[in-house]
Amino acid sequence: MAARKPTETAAPEGANVSKDDLLKYYREMLLIRRFEEKAGQLYGMGLIGGFCHLYIGQEAVVVGLEAAAKEGDKRVTSYRDHGHMLACGMDPKGVMAELTGREGGYSRGKGGSMHMFSKEKHFYGGHGIVGAQVPIGTGLALSDKYKGTDNVTFTYFGDGAANQGQVYEAYNIAELWELPVVYVIENNQYAMGTSVKRSTKSQTLFGRGIAFGIPGEQVDGMDVLAVKAAGEKAVAHCRAGNGPYILEMMTYRYRGHSMSDPAKYRTREEVQNVREHHDAIEHVRALLVDGGHATDDDLKAIDKDIKAIVNEAAEFSKESPEPALSELWTDIYA
Repeated sequence: MAARKPTETAAPEGANVSKDDLLKYYREMLLIRRFEEKAGQLYGMGLIGGFCHLYIGQEAVVVGLEAAAKEGDKRVTSYRDHGHMLACGMDPKGVMAELTGREGGYSRGKGGSMHMFSKEKHFYGGHGIVGAQVPIGTGLALSDKYKGTDNVTFTYFGDGAANQGQVYEAYNIAELWELPVVYVIENNQYAMGTSVKRSTKSQTLFGRGIAFGIPGEQVDGMDVLAVKAAGEKAVAHCRAGNGPYILEMMTYRYRGHSMSDPAKYRTREEVQNVREHHDAIEHVRALLVDGGHATDDDLKAIDKDIKAIVNEAAEFSKESPEPALSELWTDIYA
């Protein structure tokens, strides 16, 4: 079989999308941002322990790809995972309760963000070992190929994890067995704190797939419509039985790697520039207002509604009891 070459494309600015879709994407991205802001507050209050990795700035990636997914598709990611949970429909109450280590959480308060799952929503976890979710996602895709479904697995990882050897072992077997997996590189440009320019000579990360014959493209990950269009192309490729596809999402996180990271490896001016000129939520807001689809008051009402949902989740997490000691002995073996 001849090697398939990667391509570098992006969706046009004026991608075909309805008013209802735009409002849906706006609402979903805003939910993620307000949830993460609240999680940051709870962490500061000492109600969330351990590490807390916020997704603020990257919302368009997961919202755009979920718009390209269908029921039965799976997703697996790393520790920066709250946005992925919310985008696939997991309950904000259960997510926040898990972050605060409470019984009402998705893993009954025993796992936190790195050990949260939902069989119902086909969410197979955020994983704390860098790159470890990539072979897991490849295995999930193998299960669908074995069962003869047309489902796809979205396997998310970052630019830092893209240098892990297990990523390329997964690429090799996925292409060899033509597995229906979309590898999503969330390139926020700094990994844990090292700039991509300092960590790799590769001009693109998706381009590394060429060694295995895997096609892919680089996408503006701050534009939810571009992400959706690229996602639709990728899943069509996979559903047709053509094997894996790589999407390199060029995105940006506004906060540090985790809540304990002061992010001194970049300037405030750089972050502010992205916020002012490339923010994913503001982009959709402009499309809605300029296109006459919504007024400022309409969008303020959505924000008010979202804040109420997030506040309710925070209160639920505070009121939910801590797990009973007997929980230490449950779910140890499958």
